[in-house]
Amino acid sequence: MSSYPPSSPAQRTAQRTAQQTAPSPTLRQRLAGLRGPAVPPRPLDARALAALAANPGCGRRALLDGAGVDKTVLASALGSPAAFGQSQFAIVRGNSFEAKVKGDGGAELLRLVYEHLGAGAEPPGPGALVPDLAAAGPEGRAARTALALREATAARAWTLLDHPMLALEVAGSPAYLEPDAVVVHPDGRWTVVEIKSFPMIDGSADAAKVGAAARQAAVYVLALEKTAEKLTGAEVGHTVLLVCPKDFSNLPTASAVDIRRERSVTRRQLDRLTRVEELAAALPEDLTFDPARTAEELAEAVAAVDAAYAPECLAACELAFHCRDRARAAGEVTALGRSVRGELGGLTTVEAALAAAAAGAGPEGDPTAAALHHAARLRAEALRSAGEGAVCPS
Repeated sequence: MSSYPPSSPAQRTAQRTAQQTAPSPTLRQRLAGLRGPAVPPRPLDARALAALAANPGCGRRALLDGAGVDKTVLASALGSPAAFGQSQFAIVRGNSFEAKVKGDGGAELLRLVYEHLGAGAEPPGPGALVPDLAAAGPEGRAARTALALREATAARAWTLLDHPMLALEVAGSPAYLEPDAVVVHPDGRWTVVEIKSFPMIDGSADAAKVGAAARQAAVYVLALEKTAEKLTGAEVGHTVLLVCPKDFSNLPTASAVDIRRERSVTRRQLDRLTRVEELAAALPEDLTFDPARTAEELAEAVAAVDAAYAPECLAACELAFHCRDRARAAGEVTALGRSVRGELGGLTTVEAALAAAAAGAGPEGDPTAAALHHAARLRAEALRSAGEGAVCPS
């Protein structure tokens, strides 16, 4: 239910935001055709954007995510369902912990922000602002969030935005993102808060999980920067607050995480993404990823879009198992990992690499073939020497 009448400033801002970020009618129709008739678009979230930015060369993921195709449904229709995701228990535990952290008007959360990132400011008191961000649709919520950020920055008071909605254009299409919280400091600084249910033991948490949270927070920071550009006195902090359970309890603790590197990498990779309209224009007009089609038709449609599979995709993309099977069947060296792919240069298949190792033949001007051939000779000599020197057991 919207909190604003149609003539309110927030509603008018929402309409302008929708007009500025929405794709053109022609592109909108094309993307709807790719999804299939009556199939609603699946919105992008920060986790998907972090994974998308980690593999900017994959046109398949860029197109499917940009068109709003549900890759989980598509993978199941292809016969290669995704085998990852949070358990229901983990989701319930995470929601319970987040509610505890934000309880009592966010007093504990604001205390943690002040303790780790509030140097030079007055501590937050019981009168901290918690604006209502309810509005109709993601566009309305994004506009209401922008208005709340503007008002909080002008008020110069501690303000907690609970589940704000942020807009970020990705590959020519708008993505609406919902961080756990954003805190506005009295000095105009905006801090992203990530609340996770994995434990922080003796002041530190699992490095891989912290890295994933940092990459996700970097997407939120980029979206906030777009809003901050239009405001005087607003500054988006490049240090985010990670809130986790302390040791083996359910008590919250926090750690400040510098995400400048993740922000820079994510920004650069998102900028390099091919625009969705360019990818869609290169496809046949009748091509569709409608899950109602047969598995053979869907496989043919998916194969029409270039992919850049790597083993890391298994932890981040719903189509990873399908892409892995196709890469293995084609003998692509990408199935062996990005480091191997980089070392092999112009040798893009396992067959070509083995042929180069045997005969030293490869793409003209590519020294990789000669290096492989030399390495194969050294290996053969080492095995021969080891065999000659072996002593048979009595």
